[in-house]
Amino acid sequence: MQVNYDNWIEKMNKKYNGKASFDEWVKEWHMEDRYNFKAIEKKWQEIWEDEKAYKVEIDKNKEKFYALVEFPYPSGAGLHVGHPRSYTALDVIARKKRMQGFNVLYPMGFDAFGLPAENYAIKTGVHPAVSTKENIANFTRQLKAIGFSFDWDRCFNTCDPEYYKWTQWMFIKFFEKGLAYKAKMAINWCPSCKVGLANEEVVNGHCERCGAEVVRKDKEQWMIAITKYADRLINDLDGLDFIDRVKSQQINWIGRSEGAELDFDFGEDKLKVFTTRPDTAFGVTYMVMAPEHPFVAKYMDKLENPAEIKDYVEETAKKSDLQRTMSDEKTGVELKGIKAKNPYTGEMIPVFISDYVLIRS
Repeated sequence: MQVNYDNWIEKMNKKYNGKASFDEWVKEWHMEDRYNFKAIEKKWQEIWEDEKAYKVEIDKNKEKFYALVEFPYPSGAGLHVGHPRSYTALDVIARKKRMQGFNVLYPMGFDAFGLPAENYAIKTGVHPAVSTKENIANFTRQLKAIGFSFDWDRCFNTCDPEYYKWTQWMFIKFFEKGLAYKAKMAINWCPSCKVGLANEEVVNGHCERCGAEVVRKDKEQWMIAITKYADRLINDLDGLDFIDRVKSQQINWIGRSEGAELDFDFGEDKLKVFTTRPDTAFGVTYMVMAPEHPFVAKYMDKLENPAEIKDYVEETAKKSDLQRTMSDEKTGVELKGIKAKNPYTGEMIPVFISDYVLIRS
């Protein structure tokens, strides 16, 4: 805010009859010069909302720009600092693109389905529909107070039947094409929240929400066969304006590998192994399995050290995939009493279980 100095002198002389002290001058000057964000921002945010400053209409004369952020999950009472952190960065870009003449679509929505809302309902007696609605209203108030340039006319909630009827339709189409299937997989399980957790939600082996010790649990669940599109998902990254670090993360997440599957005799079964270097199979001298591999339980009565094996399996169940794969220390236990056969050399090789090996369906 710019203050006219001559007018300021005249104002001060009138107010203090020409006898203002230095401290009074400084105090008055800063009170006038200070940015009153409560009044100014509220005023302009109301004007922007009334005039729908960020509403987007179809305009074929403008180049389109679609800005999309990850929608918040309204299981809590309000935003956390991670929300405005990422939204602010893209808001800057959205505003810049508007000034450059682009027709910018910058929507907001709420990822409002999930077990935490149900657990909260059990704990408090408040219906999930009520608590979720209240949380969304508060999230919206906070987002508007920050001043993000979202097109609020396009805001939606994933728990709205008008929205999820389309996700249900998509699932049916996936199922009809063989892209949706059921599989049993080990997940991070919080016995207190009774919900599966992502690796990032497990902190030092405990649930970040309630602090309970997390265990690995086999759960049958619906899966989407994205691996059938691994080639396209990776190749299409070439046309995206992403930084190299993000592209690398995407490639690692997709996890495409090219190689061969080899069968090793293991008791009455075949132990199928995938390798990107089948040419090295002649030099295999031992085998390592995931502790939760079904063969471990199947052959437990034939092992010479079942107690040691069970203890190791239980300890592994308390670790997330991230802890298991990122640790520099490798541990394991030999399955004493049974060996695998190298199909190329005929050699009988020892078999171990180790937590750094993850099982996949």
